Amino acid sequence: MKLDKNILIDARRKIHFDWILFLTTISILLIGLISLYSATYDSNMSSFFYKQIISISIGLILMFIIAYLPDSWIKFNSWTVYIISLMLLVVVAFAGVEINGTKGWLRFGGFSLQPAEFAKIGVLLAIASVVSRKGMNIHTWRDLSLVLLIIAIPSFLILKQPDFGTATVIFAMLYGVLLWIGFNPFILFTLISIPFLILFSFKGDIWFYSLATLLSISLFAFRKNFILTIGLILVFFSINFISDNVYDKLSPHQKLRIQTFVEPEANPLGAGYNVIQSVMAVGSGGLTGKGFLQGTQTQLRYIPMQWTDFIYSVPTEEFGFIGGVVVILLLFSMIWRMINISAIVHDKFHSVVCIGAVSILFYHSFINIGMAIGVMPVMGIPLPFMSYGGTFVISNLILVGLVMNVHRTHYLKRSI
Repeated sequence: MKLDKNILIDARRKIHFDWILFLTTISILLIGLISLYSATYDSNMSSFFYKQIISISIGLILMFIIAYLPDSWIKFNSWTVYIISLMLLVVVAFAGVEINGTKGWLRFGGFSLQPAEFAKIGVLLAIASVVSRKGMNIHTWRDLSLVLLIIAIPSFLILKQPDFGTATVIFAMLYGVLLWIGFNPFILFTLISIPFLILFSFKGDIWFYSLATLLSISLFAFRKNFILTIGLILVFFSINFISDNVYDKLSPHQKLRIQTFVEPEANPLGAGYNVIQSVMAVGSGGLTGKGFLQGTQTQLRYIPMQWTDFIYSVPTEEFGFIGGVVVILLLFSMIWRMINISAIVHDKFHSVVCIGAVSILFYHSFINIGMAIGVMPVMGIPLPFMSYGGTFVISNLILVGLVMNVHRTHYLKRSI
């Protein structure tokens, strides 16, 4: 009788494997490998393709292991993962290898490890542990301060590398989690509006005042105190006058990225070169593209580092608008699947883990594709499952494994 029960539980575990999420992930990985092969074809960078295959294999193994771990083990070790990720960030601060101006890698033989990628997972698990504990109230300063402290320490270490892009991913993840658990939407709307207003102020007065007007009108939808609303509107419009001071305090490479975002044509052979070539590649693909290994911008290496930040330009040039839409639809399907899982689970820890993974993957996708088509500033944020980077693809697959674990645990408990 005991044997029969074990067999039944094993069968249920197989049934509750999330095939939809798994197949979507595999599809994006395959498109990423095809794009990476094309971006490095017949060049001295072809080894990147084979390294990516090894990284994906490691990531898939970890994904399956995590998917079948006891959920109690993940909860219990959340803080352990967070502390280890902090320790790795400290180690990289002293013994890290500098690549492209960022001291953020630990090198082991022919492979490199980027601790900042694992820090995103550690922060997510720690926040999920805190906000899901009994008696926690995110609306109190005590509990909110604890959550902010959790992200402040790794963010500080990551910014010191400096890696501004990854630091913004952690804040985007926190924003998604706070929105999901019911934190004051008025405050969140205000916080997200300010950086966009600062960014658009660099674009020009028309861009800025159009966005400021739209956001100001949106404030009235929250039906808050009239004086408070008017005060915030004044703050919104005053940002255009203080953005110059913000700009002066930025580092040279950050100023260069803003200049490239505002007007890439001003420096077509310098900072604006990558963006211009990427936009040309995306636009030149037409409806169906130029064909595999036939992309002019891709095969003639007009886009430096095309296998990382600008990988999206490869499928759009070689497979056209259809190829680009397929990538977006697959990413959207994955994110939507994760949101659905977040909504159906009853355990708050599990729900927060899922929505945190959603926030990370959505932010990466939104910013990276925006970079490739010239509507977002270049921030060094790669495209999930497609951009070259061993640690990055492994961390993405770990996130998928965590969500698959949540899905399996939820239905397993329902069936017992």
